[in-house]
Formats: sequence, structure tokens, C-alpha cells
Amino acid sequence: MYKKLFLIAFVAINVMAVSAQKEKSFYDFKLNNLSGKEVSMNDFKGKVVLIVNTASKCGLTPQYEGLEDLYKKYSDQGLVILGFPCNQFMGQEPGTAEDIAAFCTTKFGVTFPMFEKIEVNGENAHPLYKFLKAQLPIDGKNEIRWNFEKFLIDKTGKPVMRYSPKTKPVELVTEIETLLK
Repeated sequence: MYKKLFLIAFVAINVMAVSAQKEKSFYDFKLNNLSGKEVSMNDFKGKVVLIVNTASKCGLTPQYEGLEDLYKKYSDQGLVILGFPCNQFMGQEPGTAEDIAAFCTTKFGVTFPMFEKIEVNGENAHPLYKFLKAQLPIDGKNEIRWNFEKFLIDKTGKPVMRYSPKTKPVELVTEIETLLK
């Protein structure tokens, strides 16, 4: 009987160890930027990262301006903002990568890294967003609510805060400054 219990415990421990090895960290993900070049999130090790799903034709699109202001103010101190266009919310990001790049730079002067359009919800959600939502669920749910939902990641790659789409970038200053110290 003890041998059987030992064997069950041994198998359970090994299964948990294998499962733990399969868990990803923020730094394990790779995505293509708007130019189609693969970018590893590992490139942002030691930085504070703000991840935002974006859209060009949304009532919240003016947040690009506030995001760019944050980036200009804090990028020298270690803040990186990563924009991920998404067309899942009422088709508010219909353009091509070239359209998105042109819009962001001409309309809002965006200089922070922008990535290719991805899905953030559903079966085809990008694995990065599946990871972020699992790390920081809202009200027990695992969905992105709308364009411009934000995730703040600390210097160790740990997602630490999730913000409503309506949260203005300027409202993140206190948390960003704390994490940059």
C-alpha cells in the first residue's frame, strides 16, 4: 500500500514539475512589429513595459497622444510602451500594417514600438494576451473589454497591474514612477 501511495505521489510531483516548466513568462513571447520583423519580448528585460491593445477608429484613439507623452517622458528611465492593434471591437482597426503605421505617426507622432494586428480575445487570441489575461483576470473573467486596455509589467517581467480602457495614460504615472525606481 505504501509503495502504491509513494508511486502516486511521485507521478503527481513529476506532472506538476513538467507543467511548471511549460508555463511561459513575458520574456518568452515573440511578435512581429508593423514592419514584419520578429521582436522578442526578451529585448525588454529590465524595463517597465506598458502593453496596450489599440485601434485607429475608436473613441479612445486620442489616448495615443497620452501614451506618446508617457513614452517621451519616461523612456530614458526604462519605460517601454508596446502597441498591439486589434480589429475585434466593432472593426475599429481595419487598416493594413502600413495604414496603421502611417496613421500613428502622422496623426499622433507615435514613436513607441507598434506591432502587427492581433486578436486579443477568443480562440485565436495571441498567446501573449492569453498569458496576460490569465495573470491578471478582471472580476474572474479572462477577456479584454475594449480597445486601449492596458497591462503594466515590472522590470522582472511580472504583470502587476491591469487598467480599464477608459483609464487615461496620465493616470498611470504614479505606478510607472514607482516601478521605475
